[in-house]
Parts: sequence; structure tokens; C-alpha cells
Amino acid sequence: MNVNWIKCTTGEWCNFNTVNLSGVTADGVYIIWHAGNPGCVVRVGQGNIAERIQKHRNDRQITQYAQSGTLYVTWAAIPALYQDGVERYLADMWHPLVGDAFPNVVPIAVNSPWA
Repeated sequence: MNVNWIKCTTGEWCNFNTVNLSGVTADGVYIIWHAGNPGCVVRVGQGNIAERIQKHRNDRQITQYAQSGTLYVTWAAIPALYQDGVERYLADMWHPLVGDAFPNVVPIAVNSPWA
């Protein structure tokens, strides 16, 4: 499945802590990662993007990784029917540092945001 990973208006990745979520109404999947050497995926998830990211901003398990580099986020609007499979695929592909209860479903491959 080819999805459209969101970047901020400057064409750069969105800063996890400061991206304005007030206009974000999408449901889908998201990836939170930290820059650094090396960068690493911190969390993948699904649901209402604005609500989930806002909740994660208060999650010390996630925010602690800001020590390793700036935290970024991207997301893609995906119909609910496919979200479990896409989340499973992203978790299998990137092995996030936080989270281990990913849906037990057949993975649905999507394009990488970094491709």
C-alpha cells in the first residue's frame, strides 16, 4: 500500500513536541523517532492521530528519548480496516523502542517515510 507520510509546512519532519495538532483530524498510523547517531524509531501506533500524539507527549517512556536526539513524528491517514495490519508491518520493520503489544494480524506493507 502506498501512503502519504505527512511533513510539516516547511517540508521538514514535524517536531514531536511542537507540531500544531489543532487541525489534524485524521485517523491512521504514526511513527515517532529520534534523530541521533544512529536515529531510532521510538514508537509506532494507530488511531486518532492528534489524540494519540498529544497523549504520547506526556509519556516519559517516549519523551526520555529526546536525550538521544530531537523527537520527530509523521503519520498517514489510513482506513480503520487496514490500520492493524499497517501498524504490525511498521513494528516488524522498525522494532520500536517503546511498545510491544502490536496487533497479531497479517502485516500490510506500506512505503517507508524515509524512502
